[in-house]
Amino acid sequence: MDLILVLLGLIFVILGIIGSVLPVLPGPILGWFGLLLLFLTNAIPMNYYLLGVSFFIALLIFILDYIIPGLGAKKFGGSKKGATGATVGLVIGLLLPIPLGFVIGAFAGALIGELIHDPKDLKRALKSAFGSFMGFLASTSMKLFASLIFFVIYSYELATYWSEIFTF
Repeated sequence: MDLILVLLGLIFVILGIIGSVLPVLPGPILGWFGLLLLFLTNAIPMNYYLLGVSFFIALLIFILDYIIPGLGAKKFGGSKKGATGATVGLVIGLLLPIPLGFVIGAFAGALIGELIHDPKDLKRALKSAFGSFMGFLASTSMKLFASLIFFVIYSYELATYWSEIFTF
């Protein structure tokens, strides 16, 4: 049973990293579930403090993920359509076979969203798209950093208790 929990935990931690970039998956929350699954094994002693702090961080990032892009857009005079465009552009950019397609897609999506909001003012749309894009980058960076930290914690705990987990 421990082996199944370890493998499921690894899958969740990896999905957490992927979900930090894909807007459809709650990255840090999935990474936290990976940690929880690891600590539910019989081989690794439960660390309530670590799980509590990491859950609080994952939850806080989950909430901030909805606030930060909007703040970036508002700071630069952007609209909700620009923030939505950045998300849609990100998804389309991920499907393109070009390097950094998600970055280009997020900016282009924000620009298109701003031009849909106000097609007459290209200068304002560019400024707003930049704000939406910067908010998106800040939010994504924060999620990715937390998810990578969860992966490091997972890896450390797995390495520490390796012999206890894989004793047959």
